[in-house]
Amino acid sequence: MKFEISKVSKKTYARIGKLITPSGVFETPIFMPVGTQATVKLLDNFEIEEVSDNLILANTYHLWLEPGEKIIEMHNGVKGFSKWNGGLLTDSGGFQVFSLSDLRKITEEGVEFRHHRSGEKLFMSPEDSIRVQNTLGADFIMSFDECPPFESSYDYMKESVDRTIRWAKRGKDAHNNNNQALFGIVQGGPFEDLRMHSINKLVKIGFDGYSIGGLSVGESKEEMYKMLDFLKDKLPLDKPRYLMGVGDPLDLIEGVINGIDMFDCVLPTRLARHGTALTHSGKVVIKNKTYYDDLGPLDSDCDCKVCKSYSRSYLRHLFKTQESLGQRLVSYHNLYFLKTLMNNIRNAISNESLLEFRDEFRRRYL
Repeated sequence: MKFEISKVSKKTYARIGKLITPSGVFETPIFMPVGTQATVKLLDNFEIEEVSDNLILANTYHLWLEPGEKIIEMHNGVKGFSKWNGGLLTDSGGFQVFSLSDLRKITEEGVEFRHHRSGEKLFMSPEDSIRVQNTLGADFIMSFDECPPFESSYDYMKESVDRTIRWAKRGKDAHNNNNQALFGIVQGGPFEDLRMHSINKLVKIGFDGYSIGGLSVGESKEEMYKMLDFLKDKLPLDKPRYLMGVGDPLDLIEGVINGIDMFDCVLPTRLARHGTALTHSGKVVIKNKTYYDDLGPLDSDCDCKVCKSYSRSYLRHLFKTQESLGQRLVSYHNLYFLKTLMNNIRNAISNESLLEFRDEFRRRYL
């Protein structure tokens, strides 16, 4: 992978760049839809191409369990398995250390899991995570880490950060695919000194890019923005910066202002499946009775095929009658909305108008 920066804002820490990979060139800042099980829920590959910038995420933990490494390897990786022709990023399985906290035990060697459905005993080490990701064949892969709760004590957070650093070194030593860019993950919760400790050690090990973990895990927006502001000039300037698990439109803009290049989140598709659409005028809960006879589009400022073709009344009808088409259409719209937002953000960086763009977007969205 090569990362080329073509524009740095004079007013903020935002920048425009390109991720150059064997799978193609991806403009940054970029939002990546999440395809946990080698598919973005409810959408086919042709639709994903239309609503993304051709770079998506898949989940190492879930694909490790089902269908398993052997099946993926038989298909020559996730792209061969799912027939996805674009770019791919895989997480490390480390987030499941956080989200499945009732089903796991952390040791220096790795993490012992209980299968989230069957209860079967499982174990993943940093070397296992990298081996699985080498098999999955993504363009971007992540170091194995622990994502402690944001409210963890200082002593536990320091212990966790140090262990994650040691795991990062072990993972890098195990990595054996030069076509895959390996990212280190910066942890440390709300503690600035631990974040700096994590950065310094990871930079010394040396990675192709750096991810910011442990944000958007239950803390307030003020706490998240405070940490982004602190980190904005702390990571290497010539490497891509990836803020993991963030997809709220306002958070994306703030992340870009603070120098973030890459984002992912399940938020747009999860909201869609529950009947909530992202629009320029804020979130629209399309199941609400107020849209029963609303003949207008979901978002009058959106030019996606959903907004061009269907009324709010019809979309509400689909959800009220539990027709899956409703979930599909709103999923399509929400991802298209974020793709358009990122394109507008890049244009605003080019025009040195990002702060004005944020203020106007926020005014309408809220």
